[in-house]
Amino acid sequence: MAKEHRPRISPSEYDILLDIRSKHEALAEECAKEGIPIQDVKYYWFKGERFSINIRGQQISYDDIREQLVKDMKEHSPIYKEVKREKSTGDSHLLVIDPADIHIGKLCSAFETGDEYNNKIAVQRVMEGVNGIVEKASSFNTDKILYIIGNDVLHIDTPKRQTTSGTPQDTDGMWYDNFLIARKMHVEILEELRQIADVHVQYDPSNHDYTNGFFLADTIQSWFNKDKNITFNCSIAHRKYFTYHNNLIGTTHGDGAKENDLPLLMAHEAKDSWATCHHKYWYTHHIHHKRSKDIMGVTVESLRSPSGTDSWHSRNGYDHSPKAIEGFLHHKIHGQIARFNHIF
Repeated sequence: MAKEHRPRISPSEYDILLDIRSKHEALAEECAKEGIPIQDVKYYWFKGERFSINIRGQQISYDDIREQLVKDMKEHSPIYKEVKREKSTGDSHLLVIDPADIHIGKLCSAFETGDEYNNKIAVQRVMEGVNGIVEKASSFNTDKILYIIGNDVLHIDTPKRQTTSGTPQDTDGMWYDNFLIARKMHVEILEELRQIADVHVQYDPSNHDYTNGFFLADTIQSWFNKDKNITFNCSIAHRKYFTYHNNLIGTTHGDGAKENDLPLLMAHEAKDSWATCHHKYWYTHHIHHKRSKDIMGVTVESLRSPSGTDSWHSRNGYDHSPKAIEGFLHHKIHGQIARFNHIF
């Protein structure tokens, strides 16, 4: 009789089969303990001490998770007492406060560039700059504040210390610490601004923190969810518009549509306000220096940044623009009547 041939199993293959068999037995024990029919297990993975089990027909959808998350955040958002204001009887103004390109998490060394910048300096400059703008505008009757957020508030977008597109950066601090630092900074500023006038917060997506910047804006909106003195526009749209009486104001980061195309885009995307507002403005960011010009009756203006000069910018000679936080005062009839600069 011919001898039966059996394939040889190497020691390593035997160990693998033994491991699979032992895990299956452990899974069966855990299912029995939890009252789960093992035939209903769609897939599982072992997490060191216990199994994570996915059961057929019991998957949770993204919408379910999102609904629960929103519900939980609404329940835990702080409650702010509404500030009751008397209706303005005289000249009223909109104060635009726009801390542009803060780059929290950016590291600059004075040893190399002559300019020191880190998380502590970033927050200190923004807080000082916003307070400076408010003080300079204090003699005017302000009944509305437009507070612009986003615009590279965070320096990186990945744990590998890179921008959204993967460009490596010199950084200060961990990405999660920088996120919490930025949130705390904006929350403290908004808590102060809401005492002066009702605030509208407008978010501009940007190239350094396209994803984390959006999450940050959404978190801030959730924080003030129950605040009747603050409104938000935190959509992912790259261009946004705000109307104040006779003023139409567009904001965008500045890394997308060309500057000369912005007036025509405004005419198409904000048709109703375009027809009724005499004064039209664009506030852009991204380039960290001042540039302002009128294009077909629309003033297009880029803002300075409070952030320091890092190694790359210094090496390429982009290091001599004034560092500043800027603000603008708009009269309800006559348009922009004043600019405020807090220089560092």
